[in-house]
Amino acid sequence: MAREDMVKHRGFPGRLPGSDHQFVVRRANPKGPSPIVARDRYADRRPIDRAADRAFLAALIEHFGEEPFVRGNLDAGRIGWLFGREVVAVDDPFDPKSYDALLRVDLAKARASFPELFEE
Repeated sequence: MAREDMVKHRGFPGRLPGSDHQFVVRRANPKGPSPIVARDRYADRRPIDRAADRAFLAALIEHFGEEPFVRGNLDAGRIGWLFGREVVAVDDPFDPKSYDALLRVDLAKARASFPELFEE
């Protein structure tokens, strides 16, 4: 059953500008949340896909730092590109189909994968 009161992360960018890569969903899915599934990132991904990963991770770091956050209206597909690496589950057991699932950014892994986000 879908929750109508999912957390909406105000001020979080909705998408990568100039692309169709969305970062948030507007409303709860009436069929229930899409599951968060870790996706493999291959070296031959398109530059726009890599840019979306980088921008989404930068927004997560800016909004939450290394503190746990609720999945809420963050797009499950976009999380999936980082899940299990730069974004990790806090809950044990983790429910990949919950809008209330707790996640956090692993800054050490983020720094290793996207060093350009940490350059001054």
